[in-house]
Amino acid sequence: METTQIPISIYTEATPNPEALKFVANKMLVAGNSAHFENVEQAALSPLATQLFVFPFVKEVFIMNNFVTVTKQPDQDWYEIMHEVRDFLRNFIESDQPIIDEAYFAEQKTAKPVAEGAQGEIEQKIISILDTYVKPAVEMDGGAIQFISFEDGKVSLLLQGSCSGCPSSTVTLKQGIEGMMKRMIPEVEEVVAVAG
Repeated sequence: METTQIPISIYTEATPNPEALKFVANKMLVAGNSAHFENVEQAALSPLATQLFVFPFVKEVFIMNNFVTVTKQPDQDWYEIMHEVRDFLRNFIESDQPIIDEAYFAEQKTAKPVAEGAQGEIEQKIISILDTYVKPAVEMDGGAIQFISFEDGKVSLLLQGSCSGCPSSTVTLKQGIEGMMKRMIPEVEEVVAVAG
């Protein structure tokens, strides 16, 4: 019996970051994981990201679930390059090449700055709030947010994808996330972004 392969379709969604565009596929690319690459050297274990960096206008690549967020160089216009990126992604996904080598995720797990087993009650509350209220909205905007640490009243978060370098991410971080954390967890005094 012959199976019919569903054609890959890609559509774009704007993000709050004018330099980043979210390309959404009708196929899961990396389930339950994400990867953020700021240059071709970091992308060595991702055939998809490595080939995207061949385009001179690609500045960063973020891959999660069924989407790829591409951050372009500021001197380019999305109108001129969007179709080229979408066609490339469709062809790449249809070719069934690996998106990201599993070794990348194994490396990321060992390099994680968070000691998952050493989380106290406050850290667990912070993670729960992020998982429930923040992550879904951030993912809709083509990005991701990760809890890094909680020390002396300060929550450190890692912003990835469209959130990385986004002009409105500071406002979101301070007014949105920090305000919510302070209301729900009195021990939280500040929320800051850390570099990846």
